[in-house]
Amino acid sequence: MGHTIRQVVKVMEEIAPPYLAEEWDNVGLLVGRMQDSVHKVMVCLDVTEDIAREAVQKGVDMIISHHPVIFEKLRSLRSDVGKERLLYLLVRNDIAVYCAHTNLDKAAGGVDDLLAARLGLQDVKPLSIDQRDKLYKVVVFIPKGHEDAVMEAMARAGAGWIGNYSHCTFQINGTGTFMPLEGTNPYIGQQGRLERVEEVRLETVVLSSQLDRVIEAMLEVHPYEEVAYDVYPLANCAKKHGLGRIGRLPHGMLFEEFIEKVCNDLGVSSVQVAGWVDGEVQVVATCAGSGASLINKAYSSGAQVFLTGELKYHDAQAAKDLGMAAIAAGHYATEVFIVEELVYRLQKAFDALQYEIEVFAAETMADIYTTVGK
Repeated sequence: MGHTIRQVVKVMEEIAPPYLAEEWDNVGLLVGRMQDSVHKVMVCLDVTEDIAREAVQKGVDMIISHHPVIFEKLRSLRSDVGKERLLYLLVRNDIAVYCAHTNLDKAAGGVDDLLAARLGLQDVKPLSIDQRDKLYKVVVFIPKGHEDAVMEAMARAGAGWIGNYSHCTFQINGTGTFMPLEGTNPYIGQQGRLERVEEVRLETVVLSSQLDRVIEAMLEVHPYEEVAYDVYPLANCAKKHGLGRIGRLPHGMLFEEFIEKVCNDLGVSSVQVAGWVDGEVQVVATCAGSGASLINKAYSSGAQVFLTGELKYHDAQAAKDLGMAAIAAGHYATEVFIVEELVYRLQKAFDALQYEIEVFAAETMADIYTTVGK
């Protein structure tokens, strides 16, 4: 059975919900058509011409990248000019491109979470909170004897998860009434006759990003021809989201030791450092990629060190003037690990859904910078 780009997009939107993206960002399906079929997916950080040619050579149907392949306004689509040449190559070879950028940075298990984890930070929380997951309550009425099957299907789809607890529901027994009319094929009862059935009212909470999937799973196993269910928006919220992370090291270390740790953890030979920390480093703020906008937030949150991918000269000076050390470890180095993580999570999801889709990382992916010198 063939599967579509729309189905892949749905899985990606559960990993990195589009509503988490910054207003200025450009995320989603940027090249291609939702209804096209897909058998091979390649994951990368940036879509370059080398990666596009690799995709063509390997018969890739869809590329998933972190950085948007289209960001600035396009005024033409020529085959002989820079970025336009790249887009022309993709379109001509029917290669779709889906991009998850700041939404993937903020998402649970996304780029910022992984960067903090690689550095071994503990008690991690978002550095700048700007969004919160919306919660819904789903209530469904089930004929007695079928409630466990419906509950299990909904839980597998993501309903009823509260902290480290799953299958969280509340159930009440009651009586349901209905009259099957002409043209119906009722699971219980007869046409034209009022029926009274022992039913269970099951209610549970669902994240907005998983609501559609939970309802689909519930409808698939529910025995009734027409299912009675309600969806209520809740005022209380679930997880908090935002750019950057702040946390604590498991134990204090001298700043020069922390710099060495950063190089080892991120696989780089050197980093740029502005300012210094006298004594031991314990509280560290991070932001993958380019995080200059979070310098003041890092300082006001008590960070001794702010680590990001890249900083302009005056931004580094600003951090130093605040009395906080800043480390620029490279844009590529602070983000590239998301590629293998996405490959793993997508392949796991596709296998569970029985999608015959192969996922792999681009081999031609490389840092744009090369260190040269004595």
